[in-house]
Amino acid sequence: MALTDEAMDKIKAMIVAGELVPGSRLPKEEILAAQLGLSRNSLREAVRALTAMRILMVRQGDGTYVSSLEPHLLLESLSFASDVSQGRTALQLLQVRRLLEPQATGLAAALLTPEDLRELGDILERSKSAATVEEFIAHDIAFHARIVEAVGNPVLSMLLRVLSTRTQRVRIVRGSQGRRTVDNARREHDQILDALRARDALLAASAATVHITAVEQWLAASLSETHEESPGD
Repeated sequence: MALTDEAMDKIKAMIVAGELVPGSRLPKEEILAAQLGLSRNSLREAVRALTAMRILMVRQGDGTYVSSLEPHLLLESLSFASDVSQGRTALQLLQVRRLLEPQATGLAAALLTPEDLRELGDILERSKSAATVEEFIAHDIAFHARIVEAVGNPVLSMLLRVLSTRTQRVRIVRGSQGRRTVDNARREHDQILDALRARDALLAASAATVHITAVEQWLAASLSETHEESPGD
């Protein structure tokens, strides 16, 4: 095991054991390094890595603290993995999204307020005048995020944002049939909103499933074509 990994494991073990609780300040570097039997360099590298993972946070001029350790905060660090995902990995992320988001959409049917529904309608109206893929994706993200937020589970909201980031969505739309894909997505958004307005949980979940599955099927077909065209197959 690399020394940095060992240092990270030791700090995480202190957190799990309750020796370091959320919001608590870590001992001074030289004290903690001696306590854990680590070099100060290894400890610094471990702190940098754990800070990137949102497990620790550095307050300039004050010291290093354990974060709140809220699950939705820790999930944020996974966004980069989604941003860079391509091919089979991107498909697997979409499959997980399909398992979760339709259920959340169905739950939201009974929870969205009239004001929420008006806001969703406004988002879709703005999306119809989007001039670029990036602009459309921004509205697409806002539409789906607003629905999921109605469920009131920040872990679910963050997990779904991680599963389908802005960068990943733009890449998929650009790689597909462009304008046709956007037009289809707009129609599917309208169907989701109609079901939500009708307070029909089953129909809303079904419409969301169709919407996500369409993207999943395109990506799967694209991967299959790429595989067939690969030399040596």
